[in-house]
Amino acid sequence: MTRSFIPKIGITLGDPAGIGPEVAAKALADGSIRAMAHFVIFGCPMARLAELANLPLDFISHAHDLSTWDGRVQGVGLIHDLDALPGLTFGKPGKVGGDAGIRYVLAAVDAAKRGRIDGIVTGPISKEAIRMAGYPWPGHTELVAEKFGVTDVAMMFAGGPLRVVLVTIHMSLAEAIRAVSAERIVRTCRLANDALRRYFGIDAPRLGVCGLNPHAGEAGQFGFEEREIIGPAIEELKSAGIAAFGPLPADTAFHQALHGRFDLVAAMYHDQGLIPIKTVAFEESVNITLGLPTVRTSVDHGTAYDIAGQGRANPAGMKAAIRMAVDMVRRGRRP
Repeated sequence: MTRSFIPKIGITLGDPAGIGPEVAAKALADGSIRAMAHFVIFGCPMARLAELANLPLDFISHAHDLSTWDGRVQGVGLIHDLDALPGLTFGKPGKVGGDAGIRYVLAAVDAAKRGRIDGIVTGPISKEAIRMAGYPWPGHTELVAEKFGVTDVAMMFAGGPLRVVLVTIHMSLAEAIRAVSAERIVRTCRLANDALRRYFGIDAPRLGVCGLNPHAGEAGQFGFEEREIIGPAIEELKSAGIAAFGPLPADTAFHQALHGRFDLVAAMYHDQGLIPIKTVAFEESVNITLGLPTVRTSVDHGTAYDIAGQGRANPAGMKAAIRMAVDMVRRGRRP
C-alpha cells in the first residue's frame, strides 16, 4: 500500500423517510471526515435536507453515474440521484421509502462489484418498510451477502472498548436457539478471527464465546447446549489455532472484555450481543459485515422516524461507520 492511496467509499442514505440522509449530510459536512476518502452518495436529492439541517451542501458534486464522477478529485459525488420520490412521507415507514433504501444499496453493491468503490457505508433501513415494498430480505446483511454471492457471513459490532460477533442474527429467539450449532459457531468465530487479524491489526486474537443458557448451563442444570454444542465448537477452534475461551456466562463475559481479557465476544443470539454494546457505545457503535469481498460498515441505529426531517439527528454513528470503513479498507490493503 502506498501512502498516496485514497479509498473510494460509497454511502447509501438508507430509508429517505428516516434520518439516514440527514446523518450522512451532517457527517460529510465535517471537513475532517471528507479529508479521509473520496465519497460517492447513493441516494435522494438532499436540498430539502440542507434546509432542515441548516447544512451547506455545496461540497457535493452531482453526477448521474460513476462514469461521470471524477474520482481523482477528493470530495463527494451524488450519484444515484432521484429527482423525486412521490408519496414519500417523513417520519413513517412506507413502500416508497423501503423501495428507495433497497435500490440505493443495490446500486452501491453493483459499483463495488465493478471495482468502482472500495467499501460501502450504509444508512439505516426499516425492516417494516422493505417488507411493504415487497423485498424478501430481513436486513442489510442478508441482502449484501446474496448480491455478493457469498454464504459465509457474520454480523460484527464494534463500539468503544467492545467488539461483538453474532452466531445467529435476524430471527426470533425460539428460532435462534434451534439454529445454534457447532458448525455455525466455528464458522462465525473463524470469520471474526480473520477480521481481527486483517482489519484490526491483532495478530493473536482472543475470543470469548458465550454460553446460551443462564450461567452457561451450570454444568448441565440449565441446558445441554454448552456441553453438547458450544464446548465442542470451542475445542475445534482451539485445534485450528484460534484462541477461543468458554463457554462463558454471558453476564460476565462482556465485563471481562471491557477489562481487556478478550478482543471480541461471540454472542449466541442478537440481543445477547447487542444489549451490551449499545449500552456502552450507543451513539458510536458500528455494524460490520464479515465475509464479503468488499468492506461494508453501517450505523448501528435505526431510521428514528420520530425525529426524521427535523434536523435533530446525531451524526456520530455515521461518522464512526465512515471512519471504520476507511480504516478497514486501508488495513485490508496491507500485505
